[in-house]
Amino acid sequence: MEKQIEFLAIGDIVSEPFIKIQDVDSQCDLKGQHCKLCFNFGEKIPYESAEVLHAVGNSPNAAVSASRLGLNTSLVAYIGDDQIGKEDLKVLIENNIHIDNISVTKDLLSNYHFVIWYQDERTILVKHTEFPYSFPIDLAEPKWIYLSSLAANSESYHMEIVNYLKLHPSVKLAFQPGTFQIKLGSEKLKVVYELSEVFACNKEEAQKILETEEDDILKLMSLIKDLGPKIVVITDALNGSYAMSDTEIWSAPAYVKESYERTGAGDAFTSSFVSALIYEKTIPEALIWGSINSMSVVSKVGPQKGLLNLEELGGYLLTLPDEYKPKKLK
Repeated sequence: MEKQIEFLAIGDIVSEPFIKIQDVDSQCDLKGQHCKLCFNFGEKIPYESAEVLHAVGNSPNAAVSASRLGLNTSLVAYIGDDQIGKEDLKVLIENNIHIDNISVTKDLLSNYHFVIWYQDERTILVKHTEFPYSFPIDLAEPKWIYLSSLAANSESYHMEIVNYLKLHPSVKLAFQPGTFQIKLGSEKLKVVYELSEVFACNKEEAQKILETEEDDILKLMSLIKDLGPKIVVITDALNGSYAMSDTEIWSAPAYVKESYERTGAGDAFTSSFVSALIYEKTIPEALIWGSINSMSVVSKVGPQKGLLNLEELGGYLLTLPDEYKPKKLK
């Protein structure tokens, strides 16, 4: 008998060249925010290096994270019948992720984005192929479904996932919305929010979802909680992370380490938080798992190279300074 899938990620899979640039002007506002990269139009712009990373994207990143942490992991995604898709599959297999639920679609191209990497931040040029999404209603029950970024033609696909969850009420849902899911709005995805055991996003995403300029994290969490999730997690970069359940609120400082490149920090955090819950850890323990793995990811280029295995994570947990331990706010 095959072992039950513990972590089933759903979302688009992407290949991305990371293009590191140096000779560029950057302009920010007086608070050092809303920065822009400025190129001379029509000129040739030199770059320092380029590296192509395969099988990335919010959900694949989460799947690799969960697999490295020892969970039996699968990914539901679509690729084209091309070399890029084959490279994606190769990376998934190398990371011990089941590929039975990867659909190969002829006459469509696998997703290929471009990452412009400057200092420790990145700007991504994206183009999502609109695959013919269809959720396998007869899929064997996983313990958890982790739903994240999908293309703009996926609204009905979300409802298929909702129907599956209603037919399988023991399956828990973690929802980390991508760009389109945020744009779609909380009303159209109302049932997804209501079915979520864990909902996670960063502070800026929470403001977009709620269509508010509210700056207080606790108020933002409460407003997201009103949409239905049982546990709400909001990250706020170097200001740390926060989690709210029905009975308690916790905050955890960011596990500070010099950042090399920040892609995938949120994916590492949320997938590690959910993985901790699958291991029956507490919410404060889950926040620590997220903080440590996120720290490790930003120390390397790309969203997966820095992901820790369970033994490596355990080493950090054993030596965790008191200053990085979560605090109960309520």
